[in-house]
Amino acid sequence: MTTDLRPARLIPRDVVKVGAVGLRTRPMRAFLSALGIAIGIAAMVGVVGISSSSRADLDRALAALGTNLLTVAPGTSMTGEQAQLPLEAEAMVGRIRPVRQVSAIGRVADASVYRTGKIPATETNGLGAYAARTGLREATGAQLASGRWLDGATGSYPATVLGATAARRLGIGHAGPDVQVLIGGRWFTVIGILRPAALAPELDTAALVGWPAATSVLGFDGHPTTLYTRSRDAAVERVRGVLGATANPEAPNEVEVSRPSDALAARKAAGEAFTGLLLGLGAVALLVGGVGVANTMVISVLERRAEIGLRRSLGATRGQIRLQFLAESLLLSALGGVGGALLGALVTAGYALVQGWPPVVPAWAVLGGVAATLAIGAAAGLYPAIRASRLSPTEALAAH
Repeated sequence: MTTDLRPARLIPRDVVKVGAVGLRTRPMRAFLSALGIAIGIAAMVGVVGISSSSRADLDRALAALGTNLLTVAPGTSMTGEQAQLPLEAEAMVGRIRPVRQVSAIGRVADASVYRTGKIPATETNGLGAYAARTGLREATGAQLASGRWLDGATGSYPATVLGATAARRLGIGHAGPDVQVLIGGRWFTVIGILRPAALAPELDTAALVGWPAATSVLGFDGHPTTLYTRSRDAAVERVRGVLGATANPEAPNEVEVSRPSDALAARKAAGEAFTGLLLGLGAVALLVGGVGVANTMVISVLERRAEIGLRRSLGATRGQIRLQFLAESLLLSALGGVGGALLGALVTAGYALVQGWPPVVPAWAVLGGVAATLAIGAAAGLYPAIRASRLSPTEALAAH
């Protein structure tokens, strides 16, 4: 009969139980150590979350300023005459892959706008008539002050939406079925009035009519005079580089393309500043947490030398002792990391709601915080675990 003297192998469940012994026997120390880690991780997640929420609010505000809006307009020809965009310019620009939205207006020549037919023809008040696509509002961010916008039905009939300045100069305060203006010698019903358009100020002095109605009623030739495009923020510069050649392939030098908004540069600068801040604060928080874990585990080894000696005397291997203390360090880090991540998320949500920001807690911050805590905990617990495993049973018991 042979006796197997090899030490029993610890299964994962047993490793967790053995590692939790130190936490159960010293709950207050474990709680304070985990609390220190939790505060560090909560600070990191909170800073990431609050900064991300603030950035989301900033992005929302900058988006309203048209950071990804580019306009295309005809320039001058080689002979100094006013150039003209092709009839297909809008469709061709819409085929550019990063372009998410494209719309257009077209100036209707010789179509002045008057409140009544009794006003002298020379007194135009600087107002003009434009054919407008139904997607113009979304592309320019224009808002209605009264009435409704042009759609597939009203765009085919004598109906108009006035810009804010145009409505004021014509003495019209609200839209309605009984409110009409004279455009190009034809009566148009005012179905809507726009608020001042910060991104497209040319709309303020315009009387906008549907593209089909402008063609059939006012004799519009169909050539757009301004294209409005919305692109992905990261691709705005690339889109700008090809807009001229795409809108007018035969004469790209006769096309004027606006430059990206200064707000886009501000957004990029803000993003870089936030990234640097988060990396710095996150590194400090993880360093503090790691020092706390290491300190707790070293003291635990010193206080539990008798326990280590007894376990070695009963057959525990050095590897099992290392695994025990490493598991304890990881459990301690996990408690602090998970608790800190939840606390940071709650702080972020509360602060963002108070400030009126959209609450944003990036998943990478929560998962990354917990993962980084476990990595730091493993590194911090490695030395105490190795030190504990090197204690001989007789030395440990004699010291006790």
